[in-house]
Order: sequence, then C-alpha cells, then structure tokens
Amino acid sequence: GKLTMSWPTAQRMTVIANSESKTYDGQPLTNGAVAVSGDGFAEGEGAAYNVTGSQTNAGSSDNTFTYTLNPGTKADNYVIETAEGTLTVTPMTAEVVVNIQGSKLSKVYNGAEQSVNGYETAISNPLYTAADFAFSGTASVTGTDAGSYPMGLKAEQFQNTSKNFTNVKFVVNDGELTINPMPLTITAGSDSKAYNGTPLT
Repeated sequence: GKLTMSWPTAQRMTVIANSESKTYDGQPLTNGAVAVSGDGFAEGEGAAYNVTGSQTNAGSSDNTFTYTLNPGTKADNYVIETAEGTLTVTPMTAEVVVNIQGSKLSKVYNGAEQSVNGYETAISNPLYTAADFAFSGTASVTGTDAGSYPMGLKAEQFQNTSKNFTNVKFVVNDGELTINPMPLTITAGSDSKAYNGTPLT
C-alpha cells in the first residue's frame, strides 16, 4: 500500500485595526483596538499589538499598527494578513462667533499726525484662535486735524482659513481715532494808572 503523509497547514487570519470617527474637538482621535478574524491563534499563543494611528485635524488617515508574536508563537505556523482601519475627524459645524473690536483712541490736537491701530478679538469657542482666520484689511488710521477718523474695519475683511470649522461668523465693531480741538484761553492784559486825561491801553 501507499504511505500517505499529512502536513499540517498554517493557521490563516486577518488582523484589522479598528476604524473610528468624531467631530473635531482639538484632541487626537485614536483607537487602540484590533480585530482578529479567520482561524485565530492556537491556545496559549498570540501577539501583542501597538496601534499608532492618530488624527487631530479634520480629515482622514490610516489607523496604523505593528504586532509582535508572543514568545512560543512561531511565525511559520501562521499566515497573518493585516489591514489598517481609518480614523476620520469631521469639521465642527456649530457656529463660532468671532467678535472684532477695533482700537479706539481719543487725543488732543497738537499739530502733528496721530494714529491708532490694532484690534481685539473675543471668540465664542476656545478651540478657535486668531491663527484660524485671515485679515485682508488695514487695522490702522491716522489724522492730524480735529475730527473723527474711522478705521474702516468690515466683516468681509476677515475670512476663516481653518478646515476644522465650517460655520464661522465675524462681528466687527470699527475702530476710531478722535482728535479733539486744543483748548485755548485768551486773556486780555490788565493795567491801571492815575488819571491824566489820556486813554489807558
């Protein structure tokens, strides 16, 4: 008769890093879990997984990982396929209000050119900062004569540049330079004399 040899076949499995998504909150999105499908490991054998994927800003990236077989687990006994999950951060759609207050300054006329510049911001969401928008105007104004000089700030000069926020509203209160007239007091001179029949001036 024939002698039949039966060779053991390797265990087949797929290791998949989990996928996850969330709305942007300024914190990294991670998921350290993996799922093992297929034959799996023999009893008492296995692997350690190091999941390194991370996504903070709006967008997607692979949930990357590596694995190390446990002591006593032989690589030749397994056919392991890996697949990375996807980490997805979606932009925040809740309204963010950016209040812009142009600088205001009141000065007294002195014959020279005077100026005021800059603006202050107050933002409804602490995750949104001045680095998330662009300003295309000029935040300064100069004047010499007495009067009021508006800075000319407008909401359309401010533009959201962050992909993490889709609903940003700019509320602008213009800055202004006010030059007040110089107060002057003019006093006629005084004098006195004994009467001598000629006008005193």
